[in-house]
Amino acid sequence: MGSGSEQMLNELYDKMKIREVVTNYCRGVDRMDRDLLMSVYHPDAIDDHGFFVGNREDFWDWVNRYHTNAQISHQHVITNHSCELDGDTAHAETYWMMAGMDAKDMTLTLGGGRYIDRMEKREGEWRIAARKCVAEWGGEPAPSKVPLEFMAMLRESGTVARDRSDSSYERPLAVKPERVGINLDILPPEYRPE
Repeated sequence: MGSGSEQMLNELYDKMKIREVVTNYCRGVDRMDRDLLMSVYHPDAIDDHGFFVGNREDFWDWVNRYHTNAQISHQHVITNHSCELDGDTAHAETYWMMAGMDAKDMTLTLGGGRYIDRMEKREGEWRIAARKCVAEWGGEPAPSKVPLEFMAMLRESGTVARDRSDSSYERPLAVKPERVGINLDILPPEYRPE
């Protein structure tokens, strides 16, 4: 096999492993599997979910408490996925949908958007180094349940645009240090980390 074929196989393998990271993220959140969720982030990674911005441990504390209290069941589904390799760095964009059954009144909450990730391959392993979770429609939880400020915060993680100003074009993708911290004062106490 020539070097061009070997390079192509290596790129296909890397892209498959990167998509597996995103799939494992969804599975970790939905199965409430802390170890699996921790495995998709590098230890120094920052996740910007709009209303939550911080490291992987703090994200686990928040997302686990939120889904435990807000829903009796939930699913994160990924669809379109694109990935641009640049050596040991990759820029990935993955469309997501989230559905959850409200714990209080069994209403269905739906939302959708994109995970915009800077992945890095360190010691042979791809993981998230920076993530912006941008919401584009719906809401979590349902808008009737929380203040409108919640929905605005959910959309603060990145720029959603139908042109190259969209956050998916940021190179390198980075979360502004001043955004790091948990901004959950507007949420009911049962949706906040302890």
